[in-house]
Amino acid sequence: MTAVTITIPEIDYEILANRFRPIFDRIAARASAREQDHELPFEQIRELTAAGFGALRVPVPDGGLGATLPQLFRLLTELAAADSNIPQALRGHFAFVEDRLISTGAQRAVWLARFVEGQIVGNSWTEVGTVTIGDVNTKVSPDPGSTTGQFRISGTKYYSTGSIFADWIDTFSQRTDNGVKVISVVDAHQPGVTHTDDWDGFGQRTTGSGTSTFTDAVVEAGNVIDFDTRFKYQTAFYQAVLLAVLAGSIRAAEREIALEVRNRTRIFSHGNADSFGADPQILQVVGQVSARAYAAAATLESAARALQGAYDGAFLGNVEEEERRNDLAELETAQAQVIITELATRATSDIFDALAASGTSTKKNLDRHWRNARTAASHNPWVFKARIVGDYAVNGTNPPRVWAIGAGPKGGAAE
Repeated sequence: MTAVTITIPEIDYEILANRFRPIFDRIAARASAREQDHELPFEQIRELTAAGFGALRVPVPDGGLGATLPQLFRLLTELAAADSNIPQALRGHFAFVEDRLISTGAQRAVWLARFVEGQIVGNSWTEVGTVTIGDVNTKVSPDPGSTTGQFRISGTKYYSTGSIFADWIDTFSQRTDNGVKVISVVDAHQPGVTHTDDWDGFGQRTTGSGTSTFTDAVVEAGNVIDFDTRFKYQTAFYQAVLLAVLAGSIRAAEREIALEVRNRTRIFSHGNADSFGADPQILQVVGQVSARAYAAAATLESAARALQGAYDGAFLGNVEEEERRNDLAELETAQAQVIITELATRATSDIFDALAASGTSTKKNLDRHWRNARTAASHNPWVFKARIVGDYAVNGTNPPRVWAIGAGPKGGAAE
């Protein structure tokens, strides 16, 4: 069956990007210091959302900027080059925006208006402890004392990236009245909701990840959403945000290594030139990092186009074609993950081959690019994705679109 293509007029990318680049420059100026001081980017996220960054995907007629998915991921890559923590902190927000764009009914307009106002959404899905894989300990129950159909939610989540900055929290939970797994969108500014910045990874230290606790917190009836209605390319979308983090990390490493080499006055007696910036071997290293930045961006661009196809497919009225596009988006982001992980971890390590021991200075903090890339690449292990891609190539098996983490049948420690 012939695919139907939906053509959406695009705003010029440079016009869109120039709206935010001065903010990105300000973010980049203190990114290293914020990490060293463990200063969470509250101010930076507020400035971005005030400029409309959180409404990038909201259609222009609804007050947003109308960005396509390839444009969104280019911008997230630029932002990650300024500070890779911030796009990851906004990962849950953009996923929820995407879900509301696909949704129908009165709540869609309500949420789009909130995004335009600058409200942002955090993420809170992963259960704490040795919960068996597939089970959900966070429960949402009808409030018997409510006259408007409110619910109450209780539970504890980890890896709740971005929730500490958020107005709302996208929380995976289970209804106690019918057992249905749902998304409870919780107002973050209420009693019964607490956040702890207790993420202890060696990279991505200022994403605001950590523990979110819900104690009999209120959830409005319209904010309890059946999980099965979520947008079908969600897993691919979440992964693509991490790929933007990695692509931006390489770009930041390229920028900083070039500056260090350009300004360096000391040379080695067994080198190849009278200045460090003219040494062909050093230039080769910088060139290889630059080439990896280019390859990562190009790979992500291809995956983003597949995601745009999945988004467009939701409006075709052709279930078979929609499913094909969603499978393709999942496959392409998995392929991209395998290669961009390698590009990022290699490039952010290679910068030290050009700078020698002085590049390891804690004052320079150049190692943050490797630590951040290595940490972001460790989410959703690429080894499983490589096997899934291989299974498709050999056996034609479509990749899974939803997966979970938890204790296996024999129990064991949580991740």
